[in-house]
This record gives sequence, structure tokens and C-alpha cells, in this order.
Amino acid sequence: MAMRAIVKAEPGPGLSWQSVEDPQPSGDDVVVRIRRTGICGTDLHIWSWDDWARNHIPVPLVIGHEFCGEIVELGRNVRHLHRGQRVSGEGHLFDFHGAETPLSQIHLAQGISCLGINRNGAFAEYLVLPAVNAVALPDAVDDELGAILDPLGNAVHAALAFPLVGENVLIAGAGPIGIMAAAIVRHIGGGRIVLTDVVQERLDLAARLVPDLMTVNVARNDLHEVLEGLGPHQGFRVGMEMSGSASALNQMIDVLAPGGGLACLGLSPAPVSLQWSRVVTKGLVLKGIYGREIFETWRKMLSLLESGLKVGGVVTHRLAAEEFAAAFQAMSEGRTGKVLLDWGARSWTSVS
Repeated sequence: MAMRAIVKAEPGPGLSWQSVEDPQPSGDDVVVRIRRTGICGTDLHIWSWDDWARNHIPVPLVIGHEFCGEIVELGRNVRHLHRGQRVSGEGHLFDFHGAETPLSQIHLAQGISCLGINRNGAFAEYLVLPAVNAVALPDAVDDELGAILDPLGNAVHAALAFPLVGENVLIAGAGPIGIMAAAIVRHIGGGRIVLTDVVQERLDLAARLVPDLMTVNVARNDLHEVLEGLGPHQGFRVGMEMSGSASALNQMIDVLAPGGGLACLGLSPAPVSLQWSRVVTKGLVLKGIYGREIFETWRKMLSLLESGLKVGGVVTHRLAAEEFAAAFQAMSEGRTGKVLLDWGARSWTSVS
């Protein structure tokens, strides 16, 4: 049978709504009927077909890696999951056997493959996923939350890089990951939280979602002057760079307190020149954040959600999968939170 999917069919801008063959699982896979998917910045790069996409994306390819769905088929070797189970999943596909990378850092292994980047992804009615990558969802996590666990995992990974309780935290970048990171800091018990961006709509969304959050539009206001206006305080012991902006990174290095920690998740499109003398003389600790620590981040993320972490408000747009073009257009304007696609449901014909 054939299923509907969003495909990068050929080089160039745009995506196609196509019928492709239903996926065929191996003995170690599960088939997931997709319910919701989230559009990621990576998907936007593929849609626009920028330099990164031209150099990394094979065509044709079913894209997408943020998803929630229901298991409809089990490979013959799968014992720990069952049909009808709701799952999300880790989009980095790894091989534990013979890996030179320590298991705690398997997400950093060279040559790792990724859903929707170099292997058919989740923007389809069905997805074949290695069973080890499937993450069962508790009742506290609805389908919408399940579809954004991938980016929430990025936020959890970054936020937990350094101790937070009672610490003042500065976050650069009010995209969905930055907003969710701010929510995590507040939930865990951080002190003063300041979030910066250049898009006021994103800052407004963040202010509505995170209690006692201070937002600064650095396109309109000088961050140093704003911070001086706060009066005496202990400085920022923790920073999170989520924007990929070289100026934001250097600004953060400038205002972090001596001995502070900086979690760096944002990717700059060009080489970055750092105030390296400030890093050294202030004794700052910089940590690169890539993906999620498999599966420690997933365990902590689900625990945070079950303990009451609220991030669902970061979803601002919900469209049917067939309306993907409008969804990508809205996201490309840079003023949305998370954008979700609804895939409906079609009966699965067993291949066993």
C-alpha cells in the first residue's frame, strides 16, 4: 500500500505532498502510525534548500524527526513494547555494537544517521523506527507534548548542564527551545531569569508562559544598561546561548559572572570570533550541547513533565498535514512558537 508523506523530491526550494510505499520493518523495528509532528528549524533549512541542506540532504527524502504516534506493528525480535502503545522517539539512529564512542556520549558518535536528514523521517502517515529508539509515553504526556519532546530534550540537555537552584540565568534566543529552557529553570528553582531576542512576538510569548521572566529585546535596548538598571545582584552564574548569534554569544561572555557556566546550543552559520581573553580570565566553563544524551535526557525530561513542568503553551500553530506549505510559511516568518502538523489516522495492514 501507499501512504501520504511530505517529501524533498528534488534539489531546490519547497517540498512535495506525495504517495510513497508503506515502510517495511525489520525484526528489530516498530512501525509507528504518526499522530502529530513538529516542524524543526532543520526542516526549514531543507524547505528553503540553503547551503547546509544542499550539502547534507539526499533526495528524494521523507523529512521530519519530531513526532508522536502509536505502534501498529512490532518486529519479531521486539519484546519490550506492544501494539497500541503511544511513543515518541530519538531521531539519532545509533549502533551500540563496536562503537568507539562511550555509551554515555553515543549521540556524539561519528557517522550517526538521523531521521529526516539521511534516512526517511516522520512526516508521513507511518514511520519505521528501531525499537530501541522508541520512547513510551506516560499519560501525563499528550500527543502534542509527545511531538515536541525532541526540542524539549535539547532544552533539558542545555538547562541541566550546570546547577540551577537559586542561580541567576541568562538565556539568549527566545525560540521554542529557549522558551522551554526558561520554563525548566523556573520549574527547578532558578533565581532571576532574563531571556533576550530581537523578535518581540517571541519575547511576548515567553513572558506569558514563564512566571517572573524578564525579557529584553536587544534590537531595541542595550543589555548592559538593562542589567545595570536591575540594581545590585550577584550576576549570572549560568548562561544558555540558543540563538546562534555571534554577538549574542560574546555579549553573554561579557556579562556572565566569574566562574560561570555557558551552555552553547545555537549554531552560527559562519565562524565566530570569541572574546577568548574574557573566557580565560573569568574562568568560564563552556559546554557544547548537541541533541540529547541517550537516554538520560529522555528519562529526566519525562520526569520533569510528570512533576508538573508546563511547556505546552509553546505550541502556537496547529495545521493539518496537507497544509504543510502554510505551516512552513508561517514558521519561516520567525514569529511563531512550535508549529504542529496533524496526520489523522489510516488503518494499518500488517506485514507479518
